[in-house]
Amino acid sequence: MNKKREGYYKGLFLTAAFYDFIIGITFLFFYKPVYRLLNIPFPPNPSYLSLSAAFVFVIGIGYYIIYRDIHANRGLVIVGAIYKFAYAAVGLYYLLVGLVPHMIYIVFAVIDVIFLVLFIEFLNCTKKSLN
Repeated sequence: MNKKREGYYKGLFLTAAFYDFIIGITFLFFYKPVYRLLNIPFPPNPSYLSLSAAFVFVIGIGYYIIYRDIHANRGLVIVGAIYKFAYAAVGLYYLLVGLVPHMIYIVFAVIDVIFLVLFIEFLNCTKKSLN
């Protein structure tokens, strides 16, 4: 992999890290103002939201670890791609059954699909360089 391509992928994973850091922190500590702004009813028990937000933040740490050494952390990219697929699939399911609390969650799913495609591109690119 040439330096330009490596820089592109490092930027991709740093972007993914900051995206998940921001989403995680926002929904972990500031979900009430966000829910008010979006006119989403507060959950009766916010623990599931807190756990999900903490998980998103931790996944962001994983993307940061990948950014630091994209060659040594290819396995984490696979986990991150599965995570992006899972979120998008769950979002699509709830959209289809009419239970999405707000379309912002679908926006997040679309963003995750974009990341998923780019992660798969990285995996394919590095698979070729492993051979």
